[in-house]
Amino acid sequence: MLMHSMRTGPWRILPFLLLLASLAACAGEQAHTDASADYRVVPLTGGLSHPWGLAFLPEGDILISERPGRLRIFREGRLLPEPVPGLPQITATGQGGLLDLALHPGFEDNRWLYFTYAAPVGGGVTTRLARARFEDDRLSDVEVLFTAGPASRGGRHFGSRIVFDDDGYVFLSVGDRGDRPRAQDLDDHAGSIVRLHDDGRVPEDNPFVGRDGARPEIYAYGVRNPQGMALHPETGALWEHEHGPRGGDEINIIEAGLNYGWPVITHGIAYSGAVIGEGIREKEGMEQPLYHWTPSIAPSGMAFYRGGAFPGWDGDLLVGALAHRHLARLTLDDDNAVVSEVRMLEAQNRRIRDVRVRDGLIYVLTDHDPGELLRLEPPGQP
Repeated sequence: MLMHSMRTGPWRILPFLLLLASLAACAGEQAHTDASADYRVVPLTGGLSHPWGLAFLPEGDILISERPGRLRIFREGRLLPEPVPGLPQITATGQGGLLDLALHPGFEDNRWLYFTYAAPVGGGVTTRLARARFEDDRLSDVEVLFTAGPASRGGRHFGSRIVFDDDGYVFLSVGDRGDRPRAQDLDDHAGSIVRLHDDGRVPEDNPFVGRDGARPEIYAYGVRNPQGMALHPETGALWEHEHGPRGGDEINIIEAGLNYGWPVITHGIAYSGAVIGEGIREKEGMEQPLYHWTPSIAPSGMAFYRGGAFPGWDGDLLVGALAHRHLARLTLDDDNAVVSEVRMLEAQNRRIRDVRVRDGLIYVLTDHDPGELLRLEPPGQP
């Protein structure tokens, strides 16, 4: 078949050669399956409908978002049967619905819970960031802080993760909505990382403030469908990962004003096998990923491990995988290069949607219906 394609002209085999080149680029970064007994998996609850994000409350409860548009409480070892009331109107379509959760850094005093969701806007749907006060197991005082524009039809690539940095700014990832060129258009929030004050105001030092034809909320752009973000525990830098197409899932360190290349450059190809963008992996003025997966693992959720429960993992990066159904643990060197990758939880055969760390223990959400909340503990944990 390859020889036949070569006879019909070089452009017919370009996607195939591009994929081979991407695979070769990753050849030195092969992951291996975890076959150790360094941890045990404890199911905490099932009965969740496509859970997407979670947040740890200071009193010990866990809030869990369900993509169909429900907010749940896990308390004292059980999932409360009734969802939390007070959410705004949510459009559960395709990959959209109720998405990520994050607590305000001053939550114990102000009770602000931040959440992202797919919102109906002007006949279309888009990613929206809102906050509400969580008190007495209900939401009140809902405030919409940001609405990605323009809204569009379709149910793909909403993003979206929420991260507060050490200065109290809130970052939001927005997917390209399945429309590739939007990620290179600064007058469009799709395919970007957004940075705001905690009340939704635009920081004056955002990189595109005052620039004609650019949305001032944009902090960085050229991303595809970012479903993982986390702050580095030592440097405070914002790390992000995003779904590639057929190959080319990326991990990036996000910096103000930078262009991360999608869809002009990519380490992947279209699902059809066609070339994307300019059919190249590097271009001046566009950032290279810190790490990429080809073939794609479909990453979702990201957390740095800190804690004493697994001391050998301190500083490792945890990434959930939807397509290959595992939890990736990446070990980094002092220059933030990935030096090894271990694939955990493969035996569970679950799509991992989110991963978080509390008190040294690792919590993951599985994207199924019913989905689960699992906890990873040392094997001798009482």
